[in-house]
Amino acid sequence: MSRRWFATFVCVVLSATLLALVPTGAGARPQSIVRNVLVPGESGAVPPDAHSVDQIPLYDGLASKFDHVTASDLTTYFKDEKLNDTSGTPESTPRSGLRIFRDAYDVPHVFGATRSDTEFGAGWVTAEDRGLLIETLRGPARLAALDAPGLDAFSLAQSLRTFDSSPATEQFLANQAKVLEDSGPDGRQVLADVDAYVAGINAFYTAHHNPAKQWTRNDVLASSALIGAVFGRGGGTEAANSELLARFRATFGTAQGTAMFRDLREQQDPEAPTTLTRRFDYEPVPTGPTPGSPVVDAGSLQAVSALTPKQHMSNALLVKAGRSATGKPLAVMGPQVGYYYPEILMELDLHGGGLDARGASFPGTSLYVELGRGKNYAWSATSAESDNIDQFLDQLCNPDGSTPTRTSDHYLFKGRCVAMTTFDAGVLHGAGGQPDQEVVYRQTMHGPVSGTVTVNGKPYAITTQRSTRGREPASAIGFELLNENKAHGPSSFQRIANKIEYTFNWFYVDDEHVSYFSSGRLPIRAPGTDPSLPTLGTGQWEWRGFLDQDAHPHGSDPDLGLFLNWNNKQAPGWGAADDNWGFGPVQHVQLFAPFNRRSRLEDVASVMNKAATQDDRAVLVWPIIARVLATGPAPDARTRATAQLITSWLQRGASRLDRNSDGKVDDPGAAALDAAWPRLWDAALRPVLGPLLDAIPHTGVGGYLSKDLRALLGEHVAGPYSRAYCGTGDLGACRAALWNAMKQAGDALAAQQGPDPNAWRAPAGRTTFVPGLLPNTIQAVNRPTFQQVVAFDD
Repeated sequence: MSRRWFATFVCVVLSATLLALVPTGAGARPQSIVRNVLVPGESGAVPPDAHSVDQIPLYDGLASKFDHVTASDLTTYFKDEKLNDTSGTPESTPRSGLRIFRDAYDVPHVFGATRSDTEFGAGWVTAEDRGLLIETLRGPARLAALDAPGLDAFSLAQSLRTFDSSPATEQFLANQAKVLEDSGPDGRQVLADVDAYVAGINAFYTAHHNPAKQWTRNDVLASSALIGAVFGRGGGTEAANSELLARFRATFGTAQGTAMFRDLREQQDPEAPTTLTRRFDYEPVPTGPTPGSPVVDAGSLQAVSALTPKQHMSNALLVKAGRSATGKPLAVMGPQVGYYYPEILMELDLHGGGLDARGASFPGTSLYVELGRGKNYAWSATSAESDNIDQFLDQLCNPDGSTPTRTSDHYLFKGRCVAMTTFDAGVLHGAGGQPDQEVVYRQTMHGPVSGTVTVNGKPYAITTQRSTRGREPASAIGFELLNENKAHGPSSFQRIANKIEYTFNWFYVDDEHVSYFSSGRLPIRAPGTDPSLPTLGTGQWEWRGFLDQDAHPHGSDPDLGLFLNWNNKQAPGWGAADDNWGFGPVQHVQLFAPFNRRSRLEDVASVMNKAATQDDRAVLVWPIIARVLATGPAPDARTRATAQLITSWLQRGASRLDRNSDGKVDDPGAAALDAAWPRLWDAALRPVLGPLLDAIPHTGVGGYLSKDLRALLGEHVAGPYSRAYCGTGDLGACRAALWNAMKQAGDALAAQQGPDPNAWRAPAGRTTFVPGLLPNTIQAVNRPTFQQVVAFDD
């Protein structure tokens, strides 16, 4: 049995890759090089082997360089990512037309005499490197594809609970193949590739006596659904938003409560940093009545369950040729998918039958490189979170005309009382003493029923409609074309990226251009609805189609010379999905500065690496807080010193590095801000919001402080809030509240760590790899876990 077969399970996240090519110095002829890093390593062996951890020194070593990354560091801390590498160790294969070579980092290089041979090899190495992982995900992937209410695919994968799917579930998956069959030659080629890929997985299982059931098309279709249902989505919390709006209105009155809800939702904040400067309008804040989106009764939600939590921590920095010191475009980009062992992404190099690409893929869908490089270009992605999921309110009814209750199994649609259907998905087996669970739920024409609510006392079922449900395989065509090197510049790249229906930001770089496209099968909503709130499911307010390619945020070779993205807002006018309360004036992406007028690749890597350990609260919000504090004296010397620690730390870069490996952040300013931060935003916001502060997502609190305090200071604010929050608009009262928060922080630190502020330290900790199979740790950073640097010469 292969050592890689023992690769254990991990949580799942969408993968992404790119590559790295480094120019020499300014004035010298640039030279293409390709380098990447995949932490902790390619191997998923249990017990771990040398290739399980051999990329940790590369990844971890770069962190302490902060903003001083050199050209030699790029070759030291990123490994070579060449195409067509046959210099490694050959691997025995069952096909005469298939050759596989393992390089010094155990990356498989697959060469097929035919396309079928190549895809067979992709399946073979997937089973070899991630066998137990893909087995662990077979059940959760099916439940994610169904949007089965109340079940979190991530948690199920970690719990090792198995799922026996029903014939209805298998038919639901099998029906998705028709999406590809109806897509013409490209779609039919994807199905042929799937079949060869599945054959490779099964051949490896047979050769190594793996007792798992043989793979089928449905397993690949389910795995692709896991990507769409978990990673390539946005929205789906409208009912909870609606109830929160009802609470705001009950507390502050209809007009003021609605305005405050809009303040904090930040759906269209004009100060939100954007990747593009060109405007793309989507999901504006309604200015008139919205009869298609009623406000639910406060306290009436029952049994509502959200979908599996999204993952979104990727970033991309691209520099166009005209702003590069070498005259060639530059890119540093990749996904941050969390720290797991075995690594959730797998790297592979595919050649033969028209395929020529290397990069990373999500195991189970790794018949193609999903993010990586072709012969003359590279591509990558970050989470876009655009709104492709809506919750509908289907009004309950009884066929006999009697008064409906929350348990009624009929709903009104186009004037008729329609029966719900019942879907029996299968049996989720218990683990650790848990009982088996029959996964059975009701559905309407809008999707699975996840709960109930009342509107003006009338009962409604809450249903979830996801635009990619039942058609996730369609996105494979985009990956197919990228692996076939069908992108020949920005225009063709954008056409291909538009075929990917998941909601991602896609980035492209070749030797002349950089390009960007934000993808997704994004619904056009009916007039009279509010995208922040649920939609009435009576038939009058259905989706009106989907955005065409030109309506998606896109651009190439930007005027300012940079594409910067850290899961931030795509473009002016582009609305934040209903589950995103963080598209305000403070975003991680603002840490990507400054850029040289003529940047080298190492300069771009330096910007990324500095931001990876910076505290954005210190860099982006503290200066505004400090300006408010400066309008009056501190209450005492220690409180003044506590504030000064943060200011001094900021002046030194606000890094959270632990360079002496003592388990603590080097600078005492980190301890001061950690202690002060929750007290500061509580002091500024709770006097007005009260318990509602605990009900709103806290992802936007930095932006709330920034906008509210700048307005209070009389500074320019675009899109000011409907009212003042800190000190209810009185600068003196706000300042006093913030100084009191600082005093509490200083007093707490003195009690815990002694009276000398310079001796205070925040724990830095070390990042461990989930679920604990590796003893290795790394410095805590916020940086892509598969990252490439890119600079093509030709």
